Amino acid sequence: MSVAAGGGGSGSSCLGAAAAAAAGAASSAGSPYAAAAGGGSGVAGRLPARVLEHIFSYLELSDLMRCSFVCWHWNNILSDENSEVWRSLCSRSLSDEAVRSDILCNLPTYKGKLKAYQHALSSHDCSRNVYVKKNGFTLHRNPIAQSTDGARGKIGFSEGRHAWEIWWEGPLGTVAVIGIATKRASMQCQGYVALLGSDDQSWGWNLVDNNLLHNGEVNGNFPQCNNAPKYQIGERIRVILDMDDKTLAFERGFEFLGVAFRGLPKGCLFPAVSAVYGNTEVTMVYLGKPLDG
Repeated sequence: MSVAAGGGGSGSSCLGAAAAAAAGAASSAGSPYAAAAGGGSGVAGRLPARVLEHIFSYLELSDLMRCSFVCWHWNNILSDENSEVWRSLCSRSLSDEAVRSDILCNLPTYKGKLKAYQHALSSHDCSRNVYVKKNGFTLHRNPIAQSTDGARGKIGFSEGRHAWEIWWEGPLGTVAVIGIATKRASMQCQGYVALLGSDDQSWGWNLVDNNLLHNGEVNGNFPQCNNAPKYQIGERIRVILDMDDKTLAFERGFEFLGVAFRGLPKGCLFPAVSAVYGNTEVTMVYLGKPLDG
C-alpha cells in the first residue's frame, strides 16, 4: 500500500496514518463484512462517509478491494464507481492520453476504466517485436520482416462471462487475428502466418479473409452469411467469452455475429491478438460482463 499524502504537515501525516489504518483494517478482516456484522457497528461503521471517501482516495486498488469487505458501510461507499475514490485512483494509474481520448469511451465509470487497465494487453507476455504504448492499451508492432507477433491480455479467465473490444489502427496486412489463447500458446513465429489458431492452444478469427482458425486448420468462414463485409480499420469488434458455456462469440457494432467456437476447454484462457504488418497498432479494452440482449 502506498499513501500519496502531500504537503508534509501534520494534517497530511494524520491523513496518511488514517489511510494506513484503513488498509490495516481491511487486511485484518477475516471474511466479508466480518468487522461490522449487522451493517457497520464499531469505529469503522461510525466514520462519516465524506471522511472515509477522502481517506480511501489515497489507497491503491488492492487495498480498496479489501476495504470493501470490512463492513457494509465501507462497501456501500466504494460501490459508487464514479466517486472521488475511483476518480483519484484513475488519475494516478491511467495515462492522460487514455483518459482524454476515446479509447475508454464505452466505459462510463472510473472503476470500469481501472478494470480495463488491469485487463489490458500485457507488455511482458508478448513477442519481443511488439510493445504496449504509453496509453497502456495499444499494441505497436515494429517493422520486423518475416515475423508474426502476438500478445496476451494481463489476466485470463476460467469462469464467468467476459467481453472486450479490439480494433486495428493501422493496415492489417495479410494476416490479422483476434481471439483467445492459453498460457502455452506461442506469441511469435517466423513468416507471415495466422499465429492464433495455429495450434491446439489458441482460437482465432482472421479479419483479413474471415476464416476461423484452430489447431492449424480452417474451421469455416465467419460470420456465416453471404458476402460478409470485410473489416474496416478503426472498427471495434466485441469479443464475448463465456467460460460457463465454453463458447467464443463476436459482435460488430450492435450486430451479434454469432458463436464462432464451441466446446472450449476448461482452464484459463486469455484475450490475444497476432499481427504481421509493420508499425500497425491494435487496441484492446476490457468491458466486463457482457450485457444480454
